Amino acid sequence: MRHSSAMNIARSTLPSTFRPATETPPVRWTSSAGMTGYEDAVAEMEREAAAIARGEAAERIWLVEHPPLYTAGTSSKDADLVAPDRFPVFQTGRGGQYTYHGPGQRVAYTMLNLSRRQQDVRAYVAALEEWIIKTLATFNVRGERREDRVGVWVERPERGGEDKIAAIGVKLRKWVSFHGISINVEPNLEHFGGIVPCGVREHGVTSLVDLGLPVTMDDLDLALRQSFEEIFGPTT
Repeated sequence: MRHSSAMNIARSTLPSTFRPATETPPVRWTSSAGMTGYEDAVAEMEREAAAIARGEAAERIWLVEHPPLYTAGTSSKDADLVAPDRFPVFQTGRGGQYTYHGPGQRVAYTMLNLSRRQQDVRAYVAALEEWIIKTLATFNVRGERREDRVGVWVERPERGGEDKIAAIGVKLRKWVSFHGISINVEPNLEHFGGIVPCGVREHGVTSLVDLGLPVTMDDLDLALRQSFEEIFGPTT
């Protein structure tokens, strides 16, 4: 996943946190058990984003897992859908190209009010990247940014390259964000073969378990929350 703007970011000019400029309620931290249908998730985000924009609800982070599916962002290319009949394909309003979601991958939907934080999409995406990088560091994984592509990457010297471990895709409406991030804990990596993930052909995809780390979803969720609060502020 990614957002639709170019990402030539001068990283040194971006803030290290993305906290509200004025006092606001803590961000609601919620998690759904089992598999969440993609269309249901989008409908829920739409409702939440509208309520947040109206000032009727506090910001929210929503952790889910999806059944196997592909999503097509606004920049997706037909040629990047390699196996169109493998899993359901959903057109989505987020920026970016094709991505995979499925069991063993943590999706964190981020519904934050940027009008109370910083009205800068590039800075927001950089903050999401930093959130992922801090979370991975909990497990001694060095996640890295790339100036020419969104997401978080890990070097794989034994394979002569690098792999993507986390993706980012956002959409804004009235300066309230939705969609968010995904981190691969233990998904079936073969399922990524039905697409060209995010349009990147030169590199592979990995997960925490693929890197040899016995990390559970609960382990990741705890690290996600701790790292989120360092960057974005308190949760409840």
